[in-house]
Amino acid sequence: MSQSLSFVHRFLPASVEGQRPLLLLHGTGGDENDLLPLGQSLAPGAALLSPRGPVLEGGMPRFFRRLAEGVFDEADVVKRAKDLADFITQARTQYGLAAPVALGFSNGANIAAALLLLHPGTLSGAVLLRAMEPLQATPAIAGPGVPVLILSGAMDPIVPEDNVARLAAKLTANGNSVTHTILPAGHGLSQADLTLAAGWLKTQGAPS
Repeated sequence: MSQSLSFVHRFLPASVEGQRPLLLLHGTGGDENDLLPLGQSLAPGAALLSPRGPVLEGGMPRFFRRLAEGVFDEADVVKRAKDLADFITQARTQYGLAAPVALGFSNGANIAAALLLLHPGTLSGAVLLRAMEPLQATPAIAGPGVPVLILSGAMDPIVPEDNVARLAAKLTANGNSVTHTILPAGHGLSQADLTLAAGWLKTQGAPS
């Protein structure tokens, strides 16, 4: 665990050349260790950068505040996305990394979506697992479009179908290449999620 940058985080250097680094963004109640096994499984040998969400809700780490289930503090989303973008810039310098692909689950997927919308160019792609629309009013910020995979659960009690559809539309409108797949699953991850995410990551190629 490292605390030398602006976020408490874990960093595992690459053991295989030619892969994009992964930025691992945990869900509510996770921490910087939570998604390391998933990252290692989905992209063996890739560098892994895994920050801990700086906001506590009932003692559980998150990446931004919410007012209620599914109701986000949008001013805090904007602030925390900027803080995370700054951390990624710091970490890229310290560890010599290319722009990472985000792999986010739930709250982590939501902050990754905010990065894509508010700070284009920070990420080279994203896998958004059970994401929601992080901001209702999002400015159109010009930037390089990147590939995005959204995996939703048809029986997810937390993420409404129309909500994630709006997110996919916003990301597409901002120039990203979005693949949105709805799986027969709830909010938890299924084997299909893992298979699709691993296959998608393999198509991303080496960092430029």
